[in-house]
This record gives sequence, structure tokens and C-alpha cells, in this order.
Amino acid sequence: MPVDPICGMKVEETSKYRSKFQGKDFYFCCMECKETFDRNPLKYSR
Repeated sequence: MPVDPICGMKVEETSKYRSKFQGKDFYFCCMECKETFDRNPLKYSR
């Protein structure tokens, strides 16, 4: 199960909040976490 890189919450792959960065999919629990990631994906994609 994927983990939201912002808050650490486990997230279903069916989540409507997701982003792709450097060919990898990232999943989020809410729009706020997605927007935080999208502002600085390099910081959170490690």
C-alpha cells in the first residue's frame, strides 16, 4: 500500500489525489498533501 510522502498516511492506489514525478506515481490522502508535494516534489520524492 502506498504511503503519502507528506503526512506518512497509508493510501489506497485508487486515491483520486495523485501526482507523477520523474516517472513515479505518488498518492495522497487529501488535496492539501498533493498541493504541498506539487509545489516542491524534489523535497518529498526521496
